[in-house]
Amino acid sequence: MRFVKAHWHDHGFLVDASAYLAELPRLGNALPPGARSFATDPGHYDIAGAGRCVKDLELAGIHLATDKSGGLVLDFAPNRFKHDSGLRITYARVTHFSVDYEHSIDWMAVDTVLLDEILPDENGGCVHEIALTDAVITVRCEDLQAVWGEGSPAGTG
Repeated sequence: MRFVKAHWHDHGFLVDASAYLAELPRLGNALPPGARSFATDPGHYDIAGAGRCVKDLELAGIHLATDKSGGLVLDFAPNRFKHDSGLRITYARVTHFSVDYEHSIDWMAVDTVLLDEILPDENGGCVHEIALTDAVITVRCEDLQAVWGEGSPAGTG
């Protein structure tokens, strides 16, 4: 990630979105509408808050379109100590998708979100990077739609 810091440091994870939040007013205008709405949601990086912060969501599913629509859906279940509902992100016209495992943390049952970053790309779309405890998900797409609650893995909301 270019601005967001999310990595293992000594005996825990270091997460810091302050540089990204400082750039977001400038970057936001170049993001497609769905990505802009998700990235600029006031709760998105409110780590201490419960509501709509992505930190600690649990990766619950990856669904690739089998046709040529280029669709992708990522489902995230709520962390029972922090979230009231899960999150579903639907990506339109995906041109790149990868899950890169950098290391493995044996004591964690599931991959959880550390933080994410959405940047505009040169074609008018966006690149969404999601740092997980064990991996980094990268999606390059035309736009994305993030929905909390109903329709997400927990089925609550």
